[in-house]
Amino acid sequence: MTEETYQKPSVREIQELLEKKFSGKVRVTGTEERRVCANVDRDCIHDVCAYIHGSLTFEHATSVMGNDMIDHMEVIYHLSNYFNGVIVELTAELPADDLRIWSVADIWAGANWHERETYELFGIIFDGHPKLKRLLTPDTYEFYPFRKSYKLRGKE
Repeated sequence: MTEETYQKPSVREIQELLEKKFSGKVRVTGTEERRVCANVDRDCIHDVCAYIHGSLTFEHATSVMGNDMIDHMEVIYHLSNYFNGVIVELTAELPADDLRIWSVADIWAGANWHERETYELFGIIFDGHPKLKRLLTPDTYEFYPFRKSYKLRGKE
């Protein structure tokens, strides 16, 4: 396969192209009809997303979210191709002591809001984000309400 733009890449093409181009950095964990799931090393998430957007024509970051796995965090991306209805789900693991990953807001403008919400709720920092600030909670909050370590207050 050559470097070209695929307007309607098949699930099999997506799997082969990602594993070939990002050998050892992207591991496809499963495929279904119109769906590809992969784990991605966090140090190359921006490069993988730029490739998926530019060469595989995934025009929309449907969601970017956090997941607290207690001993580490995950950032999960759902990326959509409108031409064929395929969704790519990327998961990047972050060690508990270094909750940083590169922003993809420069690739998909809508990811800006998803990343801000993930920062606000989980404390994951998106390096290179144009305006990484809380959306709903006060800037003075010193906790992240979606972390499993956050304890709700009892009745007062």
